[in-house]
Amino acid sequence: MTQFTYELDEIGKAASAVIEAASDEKVWVFQGDMGAGKTTLIKALSKSYSILDQVSSPTFGIVNHYENQVGEIFYHFDFYRMDDATEALDIGIEEYFYSGNYCWLEWAEKVAAFLPEKFFLIRIINESDTKRTLNFQHIQDAS
Repeated sequence: MTQFTYELDEIGKAASAVIEAASDEKVWVFQGDMGAGKTTLIKALSKSYSILDQVSSPTFGIVNHYENQVGEIFYHFDFYRMDDATEALDIGIEEYFYSGNYCWLEWAEKVAAFLPEKFFLIRIINESDTKRTLNFQHIQDAS
């Protein structure tokens, strides 16, 4: 497990650390309490990847689709409001996960049964109002 601590005004450095640690993994699971900064980190990551679209939490739509300048596709999921995990199957979640495109998941614990065996886990811990610690690791088998 790798750890990175940062102040909020250094979030660009945190995004770079996550990208480097993730290597070629395309499915990223973001964990943290409400207000921990999952979407804020995803916005910083989107800048690092030169995403052209406005990035926001897909709380009500479940998934947002973004694209960057070189045509890479990114899917941003927020499962917070999902009551029944099988709803994820209705939106074709497995097709997204195995598409070869980046998939960024918030509140993935709500669909844990459908996560791929391999993914990159990013845990966000609030140290203070302005300081966060990231713990990240490659998960090889979620079961």
